[in-house]
Amino acid sequence: MSISSSTAARPARLKPCAKVTGRIALWANLALLILFPVAWMAPLMRASLLPLFGMSEISVLSGLQSLWETDVFLALLVTAFALFLPYLKTIGLALVHVGLLDLRAKPVLAVMGKLAMADVFLIALYIVLAKGVGLGRVETGWGLYLFTGCVLTSLAISLFGPKGSGR
Repeated sequence: MSISSSTAARPARLKPCAKVTGRIALWANLALLILFPVAWMAPLMRASLLPLFGMSEISVLSGLQSLWETDVFLALLVTAFALFLPYLKTIGLALVHVGLLDLRAKPVLAVMGKLAMADVFLIALYIVLAKGVGLGRVETGWGLYLFTGCVLTSLAISLFGPKGSGR
């Protein structure tokens, strides 16, 4: 038995830096499982149509609720991109980090994260349009920053997470 054949049979070990990075990514994923629902309920913006009326807070969930009343197809799309895709991607990445899901799933998870980022763009676009109309007042809320942070953190985890062929 040669030395090269005995070392080839051993499983590859992760470098210490990769272990630490993997643990950080796992804990960040687990935190996102809590932070995403908080971000969905947090106020993304406060808006008033006219100066005479008070400000109403708009969250992802309240926006979806009003969207379901007016346009069901669009509500389905936004629900998929704002709620399900980011959450499923986060669960998938956590499963990859604990070894319960193969690394070959990472490209699919990365695409899910990129699609989820479209929500943040749409919200920003709505704020710009509402401010440009001049009929009312729109102020961004802390939930917009939290939601953006969750999506960007999830994207970073997918980009800098475990590497390899998955075989």
